Amino acid sequence: MSIRTADIHRAIAFYQTLDFEVIERFTTGYTLGCWLEGAAGRLELIQIPDPHPPPDAFSDEHYVGYYHLSLDVTDDLCADQTLSTWLEQWRERLESASMTLRVLLYPMVQVMGNHTYHVAFVADADGLPLELLHNLDPISSPPPDSLN
Repeated sequence: MSIRTADIHRAIAFYQTLDFEVIERFTTGYTLGCWLEGAAGRLELIQIPDPHPPPDAFSDEHYVGYYHLSLDVTDDLCADQTLSTWLEQWRERLESASMTLRVLLYPMVQVMGNHTYHVAFVADADGLPLELLHNLDPISSPPPDSLN
């Protein structure tokens, strides 16, 4: 996944709080870029000169295009931890890095496929939606209106 950012240094600091680490920095001819790797895979960040605000993909139900990055944080949670308490700990990590956690949707239960999740949405350093998933448990069969 490649993310265009207004401030690559701020974006790197944000994703590092999610345990992504910079593996390579580069220029793309006219701007800065980098690759980060974490448990969720590789992200590419590209700094955009003279950036414009991103569209509101989260709130605009008619928006077509990049919607959000989805991260399963299940393995990051301790046995007695919930997505809500994990978010609070992440909020503290962000605050210690002089950043603020902006929650777009607080954790709620959602069935997707044959699993039940706690799902939350937050905004990244540029305001782009980021979905966080905590896999609660598999269900015995998919709901009747599934796409199977």
